[in-house]
Amino acid sequence: MQYTDEQIEKMLQLKESIVDKMTKHQDELDFLQKNLDILDVVLKGSSFTKASSLPRKLEPSVDEMVKKEDTAEPIQIKKNKDGEVIANAFVTPEKISIIMNEGIGLTDEIPPLRSFFIERIIGEMKKIDSADVKNGKIDQSSVIDCVINKNGQAIREIIIKNYRQKERLDEIINTATWSLTRMLENSIK
Repeated sequence: MQYTDEQIEKMLQLKESIVDKMTKHQDELDFLQKNLDILDVVLKGSSFTKASSLPRKLEPSVDEMVKKEDTAEPIQIKKNKDGEVIANAFVTPEKISIIMNEGIGLTDEIPPLRSFFIERIIGEMKKIDSADVKNGKIDQSSVIDCVINKNGQAIREIIIKNYRQKERLDEIINTATWSLTRMLENSIK
C-alpha cells in the first residue's frame, strides 16, 4: 500500500510523540524500580510481619516533627541486623543532618554512599529540582544539595539541604539507613 507524503509525515510525528512519552514514562519507571529494589533488600534483610497485620499509626508530618524539634528525639538510624544505632538524623524545615555515632569510622569512599545515595537518590532529586528551576517552579537556591563533613577521613555528618517534601524526607532516611548499613558490611570485607 502506498502512503502520501502527508500521511508519512503524520506517522513520523506520531512515532516521535510515542517515543517521547515512552522515554518520560521509562524515567518514572526506573525511579520507581530503584525504590522497589531498595525496599526488597531492606525487607529481605529483616524479619517482618505482613503490613496488613500491623496496627496503623499515623506518621507525623515534617511540620509536626520540626515543631517538636526542641523536645523530640532524633531519628535513629540503626543497622538492620542487630539494631545498633549508627547515626542520628536531626530534621529542620531547611535540612536533614545525619550525624554519625562515635567510632563508626566510615569514609565517603566506601560503597554505596557515592554511587547509590548521593548520585542516584540525591542526584535524581537534584535533576527534578533543576527541571523545576527551568520551569520557574522553584528558585535555584531551593535545589536539594548534599554536603559531607568529615573528621580526617571519617564521615562526621551528612547534611541534605532543601529536601522540602515529607516524601523526600522519608526516602532520604530510608535510603541513608540502607546505604550506611551496606557501607558497614563493605568496610568489614
